[in-house]
Amino acid sequence: MARMHRLIIGVGAALALAACDQTRGPVPGSFLREAGAQTDAGTFGLATQNNTQVMNGERDYVISLGTRFANEVPTTITFAFDSAQLDTNARAVLNRQAHWIRQFPEVRFRVYGHTDAVGSQAYNRRLGQRRANAVVAYMISRGVNRAQLEGVVSYGKTQPVIPTPDRERRNRRTVTEVSGFLKRVPPELDGKYASIVYREYIRSGEPISELANGKSALQD
Repeated sequence: MARMHRLIIGVGAALALAACDQTRGPVPGSFLREAGAQTDAGTFGLATQNNTQVMNGERDYVISLGTRFANEVPTTITFAFDSAQLDTNARAVLNRQAHWIRQFPEVRFRVYGHTDAVGSQAYNRRLGQRRANAVVAYMISRGVNRAQLEGVVSYGKTQPVIPTPDRERRNRRTVTEVSGFLKRVPPELDGKYASIVYREYIRSGEPISELANGKSALQD
């Protein structure tokens, strides 16, 4: 009886080891699944899905463009203490923002002004407004249509990046975001996103008229 008991235990242990070898052996467990399971990580066909959603109006264009804007250019600049002056780094970032915005004349943007926690609530709200106004003025000087800059909003010190009562440059900032579309412009993005891509593609191959005429072009 004891011998039979040891035999049963030995067979069970062998089966358990075989099961472990099947998952940790030279053949990966992924190859034991259905064909193509390892190749498709869950993203296959998303381009078609995205295009279908755009054509059907299912995708939120504002969110989509806002995400693209945030991914392709820096959306935030910072300021010196108690200042709304744009330094060299801020102007470089705004040049990139302006270049991006000029490519989408149908899209509106909003600039949000912020401050750190030093100072009164009322003063910081005015300071945040001055910072946002400075960004809008600079954008216009870089060729952005004023109608695209829907408005400026000052949050003052109410939305810090770094919660601290002390001076913090990262809190002294403006943030530019996509806010919507110009109502006076036909909804060109409504199922016709490719037309904008095609338009910009054609323009990219055209000679720069300012340079051809000996005029200075805006440098981005």
